[in-house]
Amino acid sequence: MKLIIPMAGRGTRLRPHSHTTPKPLLPIAGTMMVERIVRTFSESLEKPIDEIAFVLGDFGTDVENQLRDMAGRFNAKGSIYYQQQALGTAHAVYCARESMQGEVIVAFADTLFSTNGPVKVSDADAAIWLKEVENYSSFGVALMENGRITGFVEKPKDPVSKHAIIGVYYFKEGEALRAELTNIVENDLKSPRGEYELTDAIEALLAKGKVFRPATVQEWLDCGTIQNWLDTTFEVLKTDATPAAEVAHSGCTIHEPVYVGQGAILENCEIGPNAVIESGAVVRNSSIKSSIINKNALVENAALSNSSVGVSAVVKGYTGSLHVGDHSQVGTHS
Repeated sequence: MKLIIPMAGRGTRLRPHSHTTPKPLLPIAGTMMVERIVRTFSESLEKPIDEIAFVLGDFGTDVENQLRDMAGRFNAKGSIYYQQQALGTAHAVYCARESMQGEVIVAFADTLFSTNGPVKVSDADAAIWLKEVENYSSFGVALMENGRITGFVEKPKDPVSKHAIIGVYYFKEGEALRAELTNIVENDLKSPRGEYELTDAIEALLAKGKVFRPATVQEWLDCGTIQNWLDTTFEVLKTDATPAAEVAHSGCTIHEPVYVGQGAILENCEIGPNAVIESGAVVRNSSIKSSIINKNALVENAALSNSSVGVSAVVKGYTGSLHVGDHSQVGTHS
């Protein structure tokens, strides 16, 4: 099984953090967003993943090495492809066409999800992961009949379907997908909004009689904006937190749930609820709730809520909500 993860976008809605860290590499309670996605597949698929193909922008060799190392933790080969221009979802997947051999899963690294038990895809040519929603007009939805997906509608005004497409797809024959993507890109078959669309390739496969089945998602968490990143992190803390009794601290009050990474220093603080203190961060004489303090950051004499502090950033003497990028300083002088 091949897993293709397009992640070349700059994640502008997650700035300032995505200025220096690609969105899928941002942490969710100590674990990279993209690694949580891969873990979900490793735990829910019938077959193991033997290759993970990452489609990147110009993120540099450090990011590429991190991704290859992460793939290795799942006993998979890590392959790197590049998307130099943002030309649409079909183009992003097309960039990894050399890995489209045999069974393929495409997963866009924008959301976390969970399933209720293992996902079975053996009785279909393809599958699309869906989540039933009430605000169907905000999503692309799948039309279904007798347990098969028959088509798609983008942001319908009428309730033709409440099955939102979350951006995860399975193809039994990667070669068939590659052929449709190649046709779209090489013949410049752009949508009205000027992009190459993955749904156009899927529509072509449906027209050729391919059987598409739904894969039902139990939980679907968005990470596309800073607030979504915070909310998703706090949702994850409900099941993946550090027990208060295991938090190393000096003179602190801990309100669960929290996550505290290895080597974090907490002194004379009130931490939580819904607080993430990543590894190596130092928090002194402060209150932190509903916030993320990233690796190696320093927070002193502050009271932060609904905030995010970047890697190696410094915040001193601040009260309220703020979002500080990596290596930035608030309330102190260099």
